[in-house]
Amino acid sequence: MSKNNVIYLNSTADILARTAWGEARSEGSQGMQAVINVVMNRHKDPRTWWGRSVRDICLFSYKGVHQFSAWNEGDANKPKMLVVDETDANFRTALSLANMALKGDLPDITGGADHYHTKAIDPYWAASGVKVADLGSHLFYKVS
Repeated sequence: MSKNNVIYLNSTADILARTAWGEARSEGSQGMQAVINVVMNRHKDPRTWWGRSVRDICLFSYKGVHQFSAWNEGDANKPKMLVVDETDANFRTALSLANMALKGDLPDITGGADHYHTKAIDPYWAASGVKVADLGSHLFYKVS
C-alpha cells in the first residue's frame, strides 16, 4: 500500500478502511465497523449531499472541513492514516470490514446511524437527531 511514505488510494475499500482506521482504530473492530456502518448508511440515503459514492462520502469536505475529521489538514490522525499499511493489525481488520461492507455482508451495529461523535463533545446537530447507539466512546444518531 505505501512506499516511501506515499500512499496509494487505489480503491474504494482502501479509502473506506483508512477512514475507519483514522476515526476509530482505538475502538477496535467494533468501533471501525460502526464508522463503516455510518458511511454505508449515508450511501444508502437517497439525498446525496454527503456524496454519491462511498469514496466521495469518505473524502467530502465543505469549506475545507471534512465530514470525517481524520481527513482534515492538521488532524493528528491524517499523517498516520496516509501511511498505514497491512502490517498494522487494526488496518488489516479495517480492510476486511470495508470489503465486507462493499459486498453488502457487514451487519449494521449502529441502528441505521448517519452521524456520530465522541462522548467528549456535544455538537449542535446532536439535538436534532435521535440517538440510536452507544458504542465505546461514541454516540450514534439518525439525524437526517
